[in-house]
Amino acid sequence: MEITHTNDNSKDMMTEETVQSIVREHRKLTKGKLILRGILITIGAILMAVGLEIFLVPNHVIDGGIAGISIMLSHVTGLKLGLFLFILNLPFIFIGYKQIGKTFAISTLYGIIILSTATTLLHPVPAFTDDLLLATVFGGIFIGVGIGMVIRSGGSLDGTEILAILTYNKLPFSVGEIIMFFNIFILGTAGFVFTWDRAMYSLIAYFIAYKTIDLTITGLEESKSAWIISENHKEIGEAILHRLGRGVTYLKGEGAYTGDEKGVVFCVITRLEEAKLKDIVDEFDSGAFLAIADIAEVKGGRFKKRGIH
Repeated sequence: MEITHTNDNSKDMMTEETVQSIVREHRKLTKGKLILRGILITIGAILMAVGLEIFLVPNHVIDGGIAGISIMLSHVTGLKLGLFLFILNLPFIFIGYKQIGKTFAISTLYGIIILSTATTLLHPVPAFTDDLLLATVFGGIFIGVGIGMVIRSGGSLDGTEILAILTYNKLPFSVGEIIMFFNIFILGTAGFVFTWDRAMYSLIAYFIAYKTIDLTITGLEESKSAWIISENHKEIGEAILHRLGRGVTYLKGEGAYTGDEKGVVFCVITRLEEAKLKDIVDEFDSGAFLAIADIAEVKGGRFKKRGIH
């Protein structure tokens, strides 16, 4: 099997004409896909708003991340929750635009706007239950499903995950460990703002939301491996290299049934890049074979240093 690895050094070997060709070939998502993505992000953001305003907030239970900080600030200042959700996420949307791409940033901005608006509209609605355990469980489920739908659609509803991925390049911890550290600090602060029993319920709500996200999105891990078999494997590989900033490896395979030579692309991406990778593959070969798998750990190479692009 012949293996050719392409990394950042190969950029010097490529002509400017080739790079411009890739940019010119980039086609926008079809109208149908854009509408479907918008609908899923809308539903996901509303579900999260329901989990917050109908279950958690009235019972003084918080979620992790920016949502948790926003709930505490709203409680202390008396201002609307939606205002803090929008303002505190804005810097991370900008970072997402710079580090991940315009599609991700637009999807995230739209999701945050819907989330902020929905929480404001739902605020006068009375809580479904004043039972702390029921509110914690169902609040976590609604939030987990909502966040999962938005991530699956190529966006995000919380900026701490982006911050964790950027910090990951400078610290000897995984993205999941960094996110957990942020949230333990945030959830612990709830003990001072509310009461310690509310802080413990908040930890339960966060855990339920985290597990629900896993159930909503198949293989929600920090890193994923992708195998792509296509006649246009070179074009797909170059697009991944320049639009995602990921190194790719070209393999030459052989079909067991036909005996035909097959071009294979292998790369490692983050979960936030999965939707973008699928768009790239569909763009150059809608009939390409694409397999994406979870990776427990990535070591060596330039993956850790590059972070998200």
